[in-house]
Amino acid sequence: MISDGEVLRELLAEGVSPWLDGLCRSLLAPERLTALVREAGVRGATSNPRALAADMARGTAYRQQLSHLACRSVPLDTSVQALCAYDLRSACDELRPVFDSTRGRDGHVSMDLDPHLAHDARATVVAAVALNRAACRPNALVRIPATDEGITAVGDCLARGIGVHVTEIFSVRRYEQVVDAYFDGLERALAAGRDPAAISSLASLPVARLDAEIDARLRALGPGAVPAAPGTAAVAVARLVYRLYEERLGSERWRILAAAHAHPQRLMWEVSTPADPAPGVPYVAGLVAWGTVSAMSEATLEAVARGCRLQGDTLTGQAEAARAVVAGLERRGVSLEEVAKKLEADGVDRLVSSWRALRGAVEDRLRRPRG
Repeated sequence: MISDGEVLRELLAEGVSPWLDGLCRSLLAPERLTALVREAGVRGATSNPRALAADMARGTAYRQQLSHLACRSVPLDTSVQALCAYDLRSACDELRPVFDSTRGRDGHVSMDLDPHLAHDARATVVAAVALNRAACRPNALVRIPATDEGITAVGDCLARGIGVHVTEIFSVRRYEQVVDAYFDGLERALAAGRDPAAISSLASLPVARLDAEIDARLRALGPGAVPAAPGTAAVAVARLVYRLYEERLGSERWRILAAAHAHPQRLMWEVSTPADPAPGVPYVAGLVAWGTVSAMSEATLEAVARGCRLQGDTLTGQAEAARAVVAGLERRGVSLEEVAKKLEADGVDRLVSSWRALRGAVEDRLRRPRG
């Protein structure tokens, strides 16, 4: 558990909401998530199939529900959906006080859909409707990767009043498309008589994975291509994304939606990687601006609480310096659009692999429910 939450409380004071990245059933044990909310100031949570599969493989938290599913001969895919929906409902209930106290600004929980649907907009919407109905909580969000088809699904889900966490965004261009989909979805929801204030959305950038790929490409170009301070490219991209976020919130299109009490689509920084869940302390300090979210693994939350030094707002007014960093990368032969396309494809493949592992873990436990 977090030993000292002072730094995390300072982060909250700067307008950055710490979220737990990697929610699973063991973290829903009595008082555990509640303690993270109370001691670390956690304001939301996001799950993924990798975390669920790992938790299922190493513990007993899912045993009782799996036993019930096995005894009733529930099909595998239906069982997976039931397990995910249970986690989503439980976490939403734990975070409901945060949701209520912040009037829907925080206190959300996001859950993945089957990533095999990432390139099928219509099927994604059908799955999102089903998960949203199963969760039946106002603070539940469905996670949708920002593929071309996923962006179409994002707008359609929002138009139906379903909250969406858009993932796998690696470029300013892709983020711009996500913002357009958000505005479009809210406008359609408003036209249909829905309350935009009840529809929430996040757009997340996996900054650690972005830096890992760019630094690897720089190393491949030779020693002279590597900057003196590696791990800076993703912060530059994040600053340009944040600048676009500010510009869009100053648009006439947004002013009309804001007058209808719509919430801004918040930016989230994913600071961990699957290979190393706790490298993110520099990102937490380097990506600070009002109204944003920093998604951290439990290990990163602990590391930030122990040794992170905040320096105030590090995003506002940094666009020119960020453009210089990006231009330098392009001169070295690193195309950020190529990097973004690769990482988007890799991200979906990784999700498919994680979902396969989750299905395998569930199938194994259904075969031996008392094991």
